[in-house]
Amino acid sequence: MQNAKIIQNLTEDQIISLSLTKPFKYASGMLAPIYTDFRLTIANPQLRDMIASGLAEIIKKYYPNVTVIGGVATAGIPHAAWVAQKLNLPLIYVRSKAKDHGANKQIEGRLSKTDQVVLIDDLISTGGSVLQAVQAVRTAGYQVAGVAAIYTYQFPDAEQNFAEADTNLQPLLTYTDVIQQEFDRGQISQAQFDYLSAWHQDPWNWMKQEV
Repeated sequence: MQNAKIIQNLTEDQIISLSLTKPFKYASGMLAPIYTDFRLTIANPQLRDMIASGLAEIIKKYYPNVTVIGGVATAGIPHAAWVAQKLNLPLIYVRSKAKDHGANKQIEGRLSKTDQVVLIDDLISTGGSVLQAVQAVRTAGYQVAGVAAIYTYQFPDAEQNFAEADTNLQPLLTYTDVIQQEFDRGQISQAQFDYLSAWHQDPWNWMKQEV
């Protein structure tokens, strides 16, 4: 029920936007009938609190041995901070690369060799940025229990990348959650639902269809 309310907020606030006539074009060149901007969630106190509560519950369920919450720069950091507060756990964050001055740190905060870190990011497409953070923590000699995210597109690329990195991913929301709820709420028709599903089945080769 809480996830349903989160999705409704995300779509009504146009944090998740569906375009059923003119597809969005991503930086990668991919055409898509959906666009997400989860950075907008930080402007909505009620929504960000629901998200933090949902992520905290996921972490308690799937990563019960967690001792440290980690934010992935930059979009994952505020959500990690709110989750760490809810779980009363220490917080770290991981830069995309080490600083080129000072102590040349890539990981900010304190860790011990026995800590179990759960890294948080907002959005998973291929998983590249969060898996770089996972690798940075492991390379530094620390343990990563897994990853939690607000949302995943459920691309096969991401599934393969997480498997190859031997890293567990637990999302709060998925692409299929979003389009199923919009259909159940009567916000999209069966034809539009099928159109959105067709993109998801083969996003790189998807061609716009009439809806």
